[in-house]
Amino acid sequence: MTMTMTMNLPLHIAPVDLSKSYRMINHGPTVLVSARHGGVDNVMAAAWCCALDFAPPKLTVVLDKATATRALIEQSGLFAIQVPTVAQLQLTREVGTRSLAHDAHKLASSGARLFGIDGFDLPFVEGCTGWLACRLIPEPHNQQAYDLFIGEIVGAWSDTRAFRDGHWHFEDADPALRSLHHVAGGNFYAIGQALPAVDAPA
Repeated sequence: MTMTMTMNLPLHIAPVDLSKSYRMINHGPTVLVSARHGGVDNVMAAAWCCALDFAPPKLTVVLDKATATRALIEQSGLFAIQVPTVAQLQLTREVGTRSLAHDAHKLASSGARLFGIDGFDLPFVEGCTGWLACRLIPEPHNQQAYDLFIGEIVGAWSDTRAFRDGHWHFEDADPALRSLHHVAGGNFYAIGQALPAVDAPA
């Protein structure tokens, strides 16, 4: 069992309009997936998370059958997606390689600190730049055949030092707040430099 404290959000964390929430994962970051059921909280890392729809906003995430977090999601019908930062590289590796099934103290030993948000029975991970509360849209065939889970985004918040006005602003943010991108074999890149906008073809 993990203690999760409900707290007043810091001033630099603000709600995100749900119509813009897909932009928080549209650049393909590695994410942290968290869930709760029966007094048990867990967090795992996932490299395959993708925006799916605008209205209502939806996303997909691939969750292996062996993961304890997947079982919590299937039982509770809720999960959270978080965008971890460069400063959380070690944490992301730890929760991505340790299993709650084999290490009951996984979250404490990985350094994950959880908090709650009023109105959402979910554990959220401190220190990230984006948080998406999701309601599971059950699709048993996709879940069993492809490990593919669909969630409707029902709440969204961001660290305004990195994401505000519906856009990422990594070019103005502390480099430690940049998002992580897993490429293979435990190797990550940080998000790169912004390029000038190009007009879309007619």
